[in-house]
Amino acid sequence: MKRHLMKGAHGDGFPLTIAVTLCLLLIFCWISEYFRMTLIAQGVRNALQQSVISAINDNYDDVYHSVREGYAAGWMPTDDAWEESVDTGNIYVTLASTLGLTSDGTSYIKHSGDEVEYSISGLTVNVSNNNLASGESDGFVADAAITLEVPTEFAGSVLPPVRMLLKVEAKYTPKF
Repeated sequence: MKRHLMKGAHGDGFPLTIAVTLCLLLIFCWISEYFRMTLIAQGVRNALQQSVISAINDNYDDVYHSVREGYAAGWMPTDDAWEESVDTGNIYVTLASTLGLTSDGTSYIKHSGDEVEYSISGLTVNVSNNNLASGESDGFVADAAITLEVPTEFAGSVLPPVRMLLKVEAKYTPKF
């Protein structure tokens, strides 16, 4: 009997092995979901950056007049004065074509088969313009922010979606 107490019975470590395996499986699932979210956010952020750069570069034709005067700003000469001219572009359209999104009223959705992979909404764009004859050239700076919503589920049950605010900045500075 004493010998039996010192040596474990056959199969005593089995429940511990199962518990450790299940914990490792849950950690692996959490890590893979984290990487999925990171990849989606990085892809959307890069596409947003590309769209904002495209929109800010569309202002090159309005910058020419002020570059000639020694500062970069979006102003166009009129008959007797200068008029501010800033184009914010159509970032949603560029994003939709780049990412393959479909419009759903107030948001754009990316589908993966029959399921929603993610949605974007709430785009805000702020283009700052230099003052006329400011003497300093900060160029055009565009700040954009968008809300990314990624649905999540685990073990067959749907969890609340993860919402992220993605912010980017683009600057147009003329070369000449």
